[in-house]
Amino acid sequence: MTATVLTAETLIRRYAYVAQQPRATDLATLISQLDTAAPRYEAAGINGHEDLETAASYLDEALHGTDEISRDVFLGMAHELLRRLVGDMTQEYRATVGD
Repeated sequence: MTATVLTAETLIRRYAYVAQQPRATDLATLISQLDTAAPRYEAAGINGHEDLETAASYLDEALHGTDEISRDVFLGMAHELLRRLVGDMTQEYRATVGD
């Protein structure tokens, strides 16, 4: 069995919709979108918004890391937070704001 390699491109493809902005095409834009979404979700009273900030921090570490191992670790940590939260939070946000 082969392991799936988690890349920045994989995370962008999976989570770039979170801020309801044009789809991110790079990691820096995804980080910016998470930073935009977190206070919006907080204002809407959605639990877990602080985890978006944490995921953005992990992605920033991955983006600016010089070591491939630490980059992979930070990408994995961000993915775990986003995987658990983003779908439900986005649906809740859309329902709250009437989208």
